[in-house]
This record gives sequence, C-alpha cells and structure tokens, in this order.
Amino acid sequence: MTEEKGLETLKVWQKAMALAVTVHQQILPSLPPDEKWALTAHIRRSVQSIPANIAEGYGRYYYQEGVHYCYLTRGSLEETYSHLALAKKLGFITADEFTNLSGDIQDVRRLLNGYISFLKKSKRGRNEPGAVLQIQEFPTAYEIDPDVEETNP
Repeated sequence: MTEEKGLETLKVWQKAMALAVTVHQQILPSLPPDEKWALTAHIRRSVQSIPANIAEGYGRYYYQEGVHYCYLTRGSLEETYSHLALAKKLGFITADEFTNLSGDIQDVRRLLNGYISFLKKSKRGRNEPGAVLQIQEFPTAYEIDPDVEETNP
C-alpha cells in the first residue's frame, strides 16, 4: 500500500508551522501582560494564519485558489514580521530573537514563493469548469532600499 502525500509533506507548511510554534512558545509568553489584547493577539493571529492559509490553499482544487491563499499567506507572513519588528523596537524581544525569527521568516518567504511558482506551473484543475479565472501580478515601480538598517531603540 502506498502512502498518500498530504499537507504534512509540504516543506513550506512544515517551516510555517515551526515558525508558529516558535513564536507561541518563545515570544508570546515574554511579551508584557498589558499587550495581551493588543500586540500579543495580533502576533498570535498573524502567525497562525501562515500555516492555516497554506493548508486552506492546499485543500482547494484549482491552482488559482491555491495561489490566492498563498498570497494571503504572504500577507500574514509580512504582517508577522512587522509585529515582531515593532516588538523589537519596543524592547519586548531581543535583537538576537528578532534576527533568528527574521531568518525563519525569510526561509518561509523563499519556500512560499517557490510553492507559488510550482502551483502556477502545475495548473492543477485547469481544464475544469471555472478554471478560466486567473490571478495576475503586475510589476510595480515601488523600490525597497536594501541599505536601510534596523536600529535598536
């Protein structure tokens, strides 16, 4: 009997789940109690959304839906990064904790972008009814300055 491949075999989901576990176990407990309903809650929701959106997209049949949920995942990933950057600037987490989490986020980002490319190439469900809907990305003129460095507050 052959074992069916499932969600657990996706490296991007595995890394996203590991990131969520790390944040829950190491970061959230260290945040101040007065942040429980503010920053802590936002971080909890955004980091949980990362593996959850990958899972939801994985469970969809049409590749366009999978790609759509990956885009949502990417948004949650960047939201989590932003919340963690704020936590660092406010002195709630150390520079080392932030650096380690940033590396984890970068790994998930890289895997997620690769998974999006895979989904676009595979086009699962492309011949099914409703498959004519497409998601398009348009290049943007927005530039990010790679020379800007993080500073500790």
